[in-house]
Amino acid sequence: MSQQLSMGGGGSPIAARIEEARNILRALNFDSERCNERSALVLLALLDLSPGQVWGEAQNPMVRTVSLMQWLRDEYDKDYKANSRETIRRFTLHQFIEAGLVVANPDDPERAVNSPKNCYQIEPAALELISSYEQGGFPERLKEYLEKLPGLKSIYASARELSRIPVTLPNGDPILLSPGGQNILIKQIIDEFCSRYTPGGQVLYVGDADDKWSYFEKEILAELGVTVDAHGKMPDLVVYLPDRKWLVLIEAASSHGPVDSKRHAELKALFAGAESKGVGPVFISAFPTKTELRKYLGSIAWETDVWCADNQDHLIHFNGERFLGPYGAPGAS
Repeated sequence: MSQQLSMGGGGSPIAARIEEARNILRALNFDSERCNERSALVLLALLDLSPGQVWGEAQNPMVRTVSLMQWLRDEYDKDYKANSRETIRRFTLHQFIEAGLVVANPDDPERAVNSPKNCYQIEPAALELISSYEQGGFPERLKEYLEKLPGLKSIYASARELSRIPVTLPNGDPILLSPGGQNILIKQIIDEFCSRYTPGGQVLYVGDADDKWSYFEKEILAELGVTVDAHGKMPDLVVYLPDRKWLVLIEAASSHGPVDSKRHAELKALFAGAESKGVGPVFISAFPTKTELRKYLGSIAWETDVWCADNQDHLIHFNGERFLGPYGAPGAS
């Protein structure tokens, strides 16, 4: 512990400050990925702590990822590229939140996880501890903080759970989706579309903006010839109709686009194994409203279908041959 809590490092003030931040993260029992330079810099940005300041001057403003990255350019001469934003969010901020070090959206806990307004703030008890880093008695304060941490984590976890969206799948399984964003539409798809157009269907996959693999019947999909790795671009919802041998692939197009020609080709390739077993894919673009649909009319692929949550009893068929169903597969006629 005494080595972990060494106060400082050699070299430039910037290098020394980054090493101090890494020491704090190690003391808080984070793994090596969360103790690297990127995570140390994110911590410093969240604390609004420049190289020339002392730890007692640390603050906990609410910070968006884009402003965090700009601050690091200005204060630490660290120029993260725009595509690094997702890396910072997924591989540092997410773990900081899970550990209780950071609170997401303290101004609006129900904000959607993919909202551009998402912001982050150092938890007050953590700020009090970190501010005392250069003072005597820090090891004792650290021990007390770590003893209370499970309780702190449960408080914030409970707040996050209260704002989650409860959904009941057709088979009666209850799941919880993160609040806001496309998950509101996903709930409408499960509640309204599935009851009308896929009766007797089995939900095999539900994607969550906060957890891509929120609900995933991996073994059943594998039996149908579909194997997906962690980087596979799954649709937002997959429903299997065993009596018709259909896989209904649904994109919730509230925060991103519908099934256009590019996405249609991607999904065809991803589910090619199922087609080889005689299971036909059905492609659905789901929109919250017809108004939202109008923005994308020119890009929707042929041989797909569209459903709007504000007109639940109707489908729009972009196929020209027949109504809902796969092409050239059992049960198609």
